[in-house]
Amino acid sequence: MRIFNTFLVIALLAITTVKTNAQGEYKAKFEQLGTDLATPNKYRTGAGSPGVEYWQQQANYEIKVEVDDQTQVLSGAEKITYFNNSPDKLKYLWVQLDQNVRAKGSLVARSDQNVISDSIAAKWLPAMVETQEYEGGYKIKSVTDGGGKPLPHTIEGTMMRVDLPQVLSKGENFVFNIEWSYQVYDRMEIDGRGGYEYFPKDDNYAYTIAQWFPRMAAYTDFEGWQNKQFMGRGEFALTFGNYKVDITVPSDHIVGATGVLQNENEVLTEKQRQRLEKAKSSSSPVMIVTQREAVKKEKAKAADKSTWSFHAENVRDFAFTSSRKYIWDAMGVDINGKMVMAMSYYTKEGNPLWEKESTKAVARTLETYSRYTFDYPYPVAISVHAANQGMEYPMICFNYGRPNPDGSYSQSTLEGMVGVIVHEVGHNFFPMIVNSDERQWTWMDEGLNSFMEHVTLKEWYPDFDLTWGTPEGIVPYMMGDKQYIRPIMTNSEQVLQFGYNAYGKPSAALLVLRDAVMGKELFDYAFKEYARKWAFKHPTPADFFRTMEDASAVDLDWFWKGWFYTTDHVDVSVDEVKWYRIKNSEPGFENRVNETTISGNNTITEGFEEFTVIDTDARFYREFMNRVDDDQIRANHTNKNFYQVKLTNSGGLVTPIFIEWTYTDGTKEVEKIPAEIWRLNENEVTKVFLKEKEVASMKLDPMGLTADVDEENNSFPRQNNASRFEQFKKKSQN
Repeated sequence: MRIFNTFLVIALLAITTVKTNAQGEYKAKFEQLGTDLATPNKYRTGAGSPGVEYWQQQANYEIKVEVDDQTQVLSGAEKITYFNNSPDKLKYLWVQLDQNVRAKGSLVARSDQNVISDSIAAKWLPAMVETQEYEGGYKIKSVTDGGGKPLPHTIEGTMMRVDLPQVLSKGENFVFNIEWSYQVYDRMEIDGRGGYEYFPKDDNYAYTIAQWFPRMAAYTDFEGWQNKQFMGRGEFALTFGNYKVDITVPSDHIVGATGVLQNENEVLTEKQRQRLEKAKSSSSPVMIVTQREAVKKEKAKAADKSTWSFHAENVRDFAFTSSRKYIWDAMGVDINGKMVMAMSYYTKEGNPLWEKESTKAVARTLETYSRYTFDYPYPVAISVHAANQGMEYPMICFNYGRPNPDGSYSQSTLEGMVGVIVHEVGHNFFPMIVNSDERQWTWMDEGLNSFMEHVTLKEWYPDFDLTWGTPEGIVPYMMGDKQYIRPIMTNSEQVLQFGYNAYGKPSAALLVLRDAVMGKELFDYAFKEYARKWAFKHPTPADFFRTMEDASAVDLDWFWKGWFYTTDHVDVSVDEVKWYRIKNSEPGFENRVNETTISGNNTITEGFEEFTVIDTDARFYREFMNRVDDDQIRANHTNKNFYQVKLTNSGGLVTPIFIEWTYTDGTKEVEKIPAEIWRLNENEVTKVFLKEKEVASMKLDPMGLTADVDEENNSFPRQNNASRFEQFKKKSQN
């Protein structure tokens, strides 16, 4: 379309600040992401959907594992059937060996930075200089093909390459076996996700076993083999498959695991089976193993063993827990007509808190997440009590939250325990089912899940402190020193302030997107669409960004660029307000031009400035034959109030603007200005507002929806209220 008002366009461009990248190319905040995202193809579409030729690999496992309760050695043997569904011919396979992260001389040990201060806790010194007695890492006993013939293999840190005897083509599968063992570690001494807790008073162990078997690395259309070394923070990119796992432990242990127990007649008593059956139709937790029964077993340790068999279908991982100390309760949860078992395993040290809260929190999480994403597809969801831990696996998670020895607990302990259960159970959806690559993009599981955690807690626990992961909660981080902040789109191992970057900021960004940009209805529809179409698949950031736009018809490239690709923050200030009325030529009308400007000194003065609405010059009509009624337009706007507002973007992050107008009669009105107001000038904008009533004051972001870091410059006239940062400091000191 040809633009006739050429002089106007030139004038607007003249006041726009131009930003360039290192190559001198124009880079505006409203520029489309374009080449920053992968080019759509037959595997992934421009709409953010799986393409017509989308594929993913599959790996099935048959595993036999035993945990020695005397030596704490885990020994296992597995048969892996790997299916190549890709169009590529594979010469080798990559297997993850996560336990090697704790081997002496590991990449982490050699590359970690540390310093000596005036004092250091004895607990941390051995790890700093690698003098701990613990011998970490896998002992790989054998790698063989399906017929038992040794396979060439190479171990590089936390990865093992298995060389194939012949190329594996599309549609083919390969069967191979691995035997291994490793020393399970004491989590009190060594930081890690899987391990054990020792209870000296009764000389017992509680095992939370995770990342315990050699697992197939992911092979995808967007990256090939995911073979970035595991360094302890960036989590996992894994392949879906089916599992058959036999777990051998002392016969008095209770075992919880990913999947469905296959031999309950062999490992459960008749009374336990009856209780479990009752729990399926119960709307409140039913005790399968009581505290009295668990305490009794603590004192008399069985010498014989039993094997628990579990099957799990279409999962990306497998974890389990085992202890004779466990209390066990369960209840059924109706997920759209399908009964799911919510369960908790905990030691007496977790009571009365765990018996009261854990399983109910599991059930509530399943209900809320299912409503906003897709129906929870698995048959069980388990919460396990584990000191100082919060970690997730398919159908099972390990969570902290321990009361005082006398059973009392604070509100913060309650909120922390319930919050971590909701978060870790929620991880079943992101990334256990919506299977993003955690090794590359931590925010895709932690950030999305933290957002859903907030939604769930707000629904079920409205009295909790829900500041974390919100626009309000992210303010101290966003206004911090930029040298200690990195964009959300940063690899896990390079992130600074990990909790804020990977959890808090992405969650807050999604709440801003939902409440301030898109609106709940559009956001919830698009978010559910993303979850639905990428369930049991491997999405990338581009798939999320594109789906949110495609399903809502809202251009969000400016939002992704600002919130996810930069360290800018929101700080919009009201720098000038001028009050105008149309000049009234009627006799006797008082002209108060000299008392008009509401600007520099930030005070509302009496009076207004007049302006004249003149007749429309004929040149503005161009070829049009009809004319507007100038007198009627003047009449329609006479005695109306015009407020010219100048806003400055000091933080750099473009944002919608919410203005709360307070009128002289005491009434209020909130008005939303879309973020696109910054599209021609990202630093400063001026806009005229027409009001029937006289304005007494105005305030930006009155509901705290945009994460504006400074309230002091949001009001006009200025108010002597403390900034949000000062409020946070005062709150933390209290």
